[in-house]
Amino acid sequence: MHELPITESILEIALRHANAAGAARIRNIYLVIGQLSTVVDESVQFYWGLVAEGTIAEDAQLQFRRIPAEIECQQCKHRYPPSADDLGCPTCGSETVLVVAGEEFFVEAIDVDGDDVTEEIGHAGAEA
Repeated sequence: MHELPITESILEIALRHANAAGAARIRNIYLVIGQLSTVVDESVQFYWGLVAEGTIAEDAQLQFRRIPAEIECQQCKHRYPPSADDLGCPTCGSETVLVVAGEEFFVEAIDVDGDDVTEEIGHAGAEA
């Protein structure tokens, strides 16, 4: 259920940047979501149809890019994907580790149409 406010936030970010660019329509919204994020793509897509209705983003397509989880050992600096049964470093055995990728969630870019232009607004700059 937390995807509803997340989806509303995505819409707010996209509309703010599209309006600043003088866009007439939003065509695509590119989202980056980490593997460890609790965001469910299908739920965001479902809510999108509800929250975007009647806006310049109504027909926009959501493009999801998932980032795999990655851990870095704080002893030997080895980076590796986490294992379901052991988070310890496979190189040195240390359990002093830090998640360095996989928790991301942000609007990366949006494609918009203006009166006579089509452009991409890259890195909308705000986490949803």
